[in-house]
Amino acid sequence: MVEAHIEVKGLRKEYGDLIAVDGIDFEVRKGQVFSLLGPNGAGKTTTVEILECLRTATAGDVKILGHDLSQSSKIKRRIGVLPQGFNAFDLLTVKENVEYFAGMFEDSVNTDELLSWVKLETRKKDLFKNLSGGMKQRVGIAMSLVNDPEIVFLDEPTTGLDPGARRDVWRMVRNLRERGKTIVLTTHYMEEAEALSDYVCIMNKGRIIVRGTPREIIRDHGGSPVAIVRGAGERGLQALSPNFPDCELTDADVKIPISNGRRVSEILNTLDNAEVHYDEIVIKKSTLEDVFLKLTGQEFKGGEEDEE
Repeated sequence: MVEAHIEVKGLRKEYGDLIAVDGIDFEVRKGQVFSLLGPNGAGKTTTVEILECLRTATAGDVKILGHDLSQSSKIKRRIGVLPQGFNAFDLLTVKENVEYFAGMFEDSVNTDELLSWVKLETRKKDLFKNLSGGMKQRVGIAMSLVNDPEIVFLDEPTTGLDPGARRDVWRMVRNLRERGKTIVLTTHYMEEAEALSDYVCIMNKGRIIVRGTPREIIRDHGGSPVAIVRGAGERGLQALSPNFPDCELTDADVKIPISNGRRVSEILNTLDNAEVHYDEIVIKKSTLEDVFLKLTGQEFKGGEEDEE
């Protein structure tokens, strides 16, 4: 069995009457991309900051790389952190920022090699303040790797980035995994977690409400696939309703839960026989976001967490 790099049992964090983390348990295996998901205020950032030795737990047992949290100096030498809302020194260059942070460790990797790995070798003389949001996140990832850590914590690494910059960060996360790093990712982007994660815990109101691989969670908690007949309108609804009583009209689209692929052929035949015009048929499968909405009745909202 692959060893556990992180072991959490009964973790609890209270701020007065507020229970931010309510007795959670989980493990992170060596080499995994492990994601903590949840809406703002779910408790995921508080949980991760405890694992990073930045906050103290109210109760519970935590081991990081075999050390409990009282051995924080040993833990910090072996982990890397990209915090939520990361920033650096505006008036230092990219290379100066990374070198400054590397100087805090007795042993660090070669700065030029690190900047090359995050594809910043041509920007190393640029001032940090002049970089785009995506480039700044690359600097943050480089800074989190200066000590060649075994575990890398990435807290909301793509918040506020445009789609292209988000995909760049995704590629770096995948490359880190290929290099054997264990990655703890917190995010409220379901698509991101589904694309990157080996294992997922979804948090809500301080508790873990479901866990497993993305495929397992969607299989066990997601609904049936839905066929969406674009542009079929009221006429399409009338034609399909006798054979598909669960169908519904949303704007000009008819949505039909389907249990198997044969139902799509039945939909096509019904529409053709009734001479209903439509634009296309799209099959939508359940996602992690669908699972969360089903379990909690809430939708995810972006932005930074406010858990205290």
